[in-house]
Amino acid sequence: MMDPMTRLAATSLLRTLLVATLALVPAAAAAQTAGAPPRSASEEVEILELVLRDGTRAFGSVEREDDREIVFRTYAGAVITVQRQDVVMLRRTRGRVEGGTFVRADSHRSRLFFAPTARSLERGQVSVGVFEFLAPFVQVGVTDRFSVGGGTPLVFGIDEKYRPFWITPKLQVYDGGNAQAAVGVLQLFNVSGDSGGIAYGVGTFGSSDNAVTIGTGLAYTGDSTGGVLMVGGERRVRPNLKLITENYVWKGGHGIVSGGVRFLGERLSADLALAVPIGTDDYIAFPVVNFVYVFGR
Repeated sequence: MMDPMTRLAATSLLRTLLVATLALVPAAAAAQTAGAPPRSASEEVEILELVLRDGTRAFGSVEREDDREIVFRTYAGAVITVQRQDVVMLRRTRGRVEGGTFVRADSHRSRLFFAPTARSLERGQVSVGVFEFLAPFVQVGVTDRFSVGGGTPLVFGIDEKYRPFWITPKLQVYDGGNAQAAVGVLQLFNVSGDSGGIAYGVGTFGSSDNAVTIGTGLAYTGDSTGGVLMVGGERRVRPNLKLITENYVWKGGHGIVSGGVRFLGERLSADLALAVPIGTDDYIAFPVVNFVYVFGR
């Protein structure tokens, strides 16, 4: 049992992180959600990405092409002519223009560190990763709104009938541009018949780079149930770097607060953060290390 001063400190820490999370959403995103004109220079768009053999990379559109060459207009307005034999890749990609530079969209925006956001994988996208080096998982976009996945921890030497597995169906029920809502289940089970999980609803508010995510869940196992609240946030501070926080609170003032960074590659992301339990007598920070690769669009 916590003494009053410890409980006060834990509550203050959680309140501070929640306030900081809410501050992650820029005023521009809030204005856009409230009904401001959706078209702006920073709006996410779909354009062509051109990659040449010498490493040159450009974003824009094809002016004209034939069997020998491609005339390409960059987003900044420059026109370049390239030989087809020098083209490594020409494909569609999503992103936004910031300061005259094209910034690729974050393909890992369907989750925080562990919790899902209300954003959905696109149809055909596959997210494969590992949490804490021990928990590999996969999530597949069946449609643009529904995905399903699962995993099992890399623990060996145990009786296999007690090995835990989990499945993670998720359905996006609303997509309003800068506001999404989704429902889903994290269902755990083993072959011996034990089971439990969390049924949840989650909402994400803001852009794909700067947003707040709020979720509520019902944890269940056997005849026991309990509620949990999650508040998280993300802010992209560089094209290849995001700040993320993910925080939980449940009955009795217990919970977890966490904060850290996500390093963004074209397909691969790496999370590095610290998580601290609250509502306990001992304060121990433990590391969060995740790696995720997204296949598909």
